[in-house]
Amino acid sequence: MNSDSLKSLTLAMHAFVESKGWYRDDSPHPQTSKNLALSLVLEASEVLHLYQWGERADRAALSGELADVLLYLLQIASLNDIDLGQAVIDKLKLNAGRTWE
Repeated sequence: MNSDSLKSLTLAMHAFVESKGWYRDDSPHPQTSKNLALSLVLEASEVLHLYQWGERADRAALSGELADVLLYLLQIASLNDIDLGQAVIDKLKLNAGRTWE
């Protein structure tokens, strides 16, 4: 996925959130980094739940849950002025020099 793809997805995510009114000050779902981080963990747990009783997950369900996780990652990164694509590249470079037992 290139940087333009991430930017397009981020713009689409912001348009969706804006259309729901969740960026308004009076929103019942305040889009703060903390709230989004909590939501990210909840969505990641839904991915895990798909594997609770087996080694395979329903592909359609998994696709939807992974999309939810990515949307929260994109939103958290955007609200914190983090270039997520560059952050991934930087992390891969850092990890290339690491070893694991």
